[in-house]
Amino acid sequence: MTTIAKFIRKTSATGLRAYFDHNEITLTPPVNWNVSEPEVARTAIRAVDELDDEAHALLLRDAERVNGLADDAGQAALFSITDDRATMDKLANGHDRALWMFLNAPKQFRHAEEIRYTDERRRGRSWDGFIGTPNLNLRQDEAALDAFKVALRERFQCNHIHVDIFERFRPTFNGEDCKLVQIAIYREGLPDDQLAFDTDGALIRRAHRPVFEAAMTYEPATGVIEVVSKDRESREEMALFMARDLLGTQFQSEKVPLRAYDLAMLAQPFSFPTDAKDGIESVEVKQLRLMPIGNVGERVTLECLRKADRTIWNMASEHFGSHSPLTGGWVVTQARLTIKFHPKGDARRGRTLPLMITMPHGCNLKEQTEAEQLIGEKYLRRWGILREV
Repeated sequence: MTTIAKFIRKTSATGLRAYFDHNEITLTPPVNWNVSEPEVARTAIRAVDELDDEAHALLLRDAERVNGLADDAGQAALFSITDDRATMDKLANGHDRALWMFLNAPKQFRHAEEIRYTDERRRGRSWDGFIGTPNLNLRQDEAALDAFKVALRERFQCNHIHVDIFERFRPTFNGEDCKLVQIAIYREGLPDDQLAFDTDGALIRRAHRPVFEAAMTYEPATGVIEVVSKDRESREEMALFMARDLLGTQFQSEKVPLRAYDLAMLAQPFSFPTDAKDGIESVEVKQLRLMPIGNVGERVTLECLRKADRTIWNMASEHFGSHSPLTGGWVVTQARLTIKFHPKGDARRGRTLPLMITMPHGCNLKEQTEAEQLIGEKYLRRWGILREV
């Protein structure tokens, strides 16, 4: 499904009409907005093929942005920043909510995009966290912001810096929302050029300066400063600038504890205790990868497929007996778990949360929805698999 087709088919007729009216885009043939939703979509998709290049480019750009915040992670970002949750709750689906924010609160929509950018990269290769002083007020007066921007310009040797500062909330695994102050930073890069066509259709090289994005957050309750930036060497300096110029405190350069995963308990049967309120039906170990102690050149993988009628521990015991790698001499280095939930409403099947964990720091949790991340983190901690080091 193309970007524009997805936008049109997923958005209600009311939302689509509001979008085209807002941008004064006339569709030919005209769309009857009072017929069924599928008929509206079919007519609108045919009509957008007749748009001129400028209108089509605008629609494509806007559709990409709205589609980008219509999924679970995007919705979480929108709700973490909106001032009108009651209106958002009444809208039909994720696309309608994203489009409503796009049309009626464009600044908050951009902040939601910045939130998603930050949270998707959190605790990844582009992230560092630092221990700071809690319960401080982040300064936003002209003198403080000027000092912060000057420090960034000098660090990156650039002329132009744009800074957005806003408050937001982030859900935590214990069910409470933590308050954050987020800073979105856009800086000008070094000159570059790229191929382009001029007005006569001739191929030329056109000079431009790329824009690079970074993000920072401060959590007053804990004092933690987090930095998301592709430039690893700059993260600690950016945290220092924030602490010195905006928080008015001394920067200690102490990083937050790393997350580490310990799979040792999975070498023997484990019960995976859960709370009934979370609606979890079962937790199964589908795969274990092991390496012999003292030999990093070999490994063994045990796997139970979907139709297996026994646990991975029973399978290993029955096939290998006392020679099973789970009995000793081997270390579990990777595990694949499946968390199955009870069906909701009229659904015949419940959803499934697959977790792939690799020692010491690898886990696919950040690729899941925000709700799944909270559930996964809660139970990986409870089971002793996730810990701080």
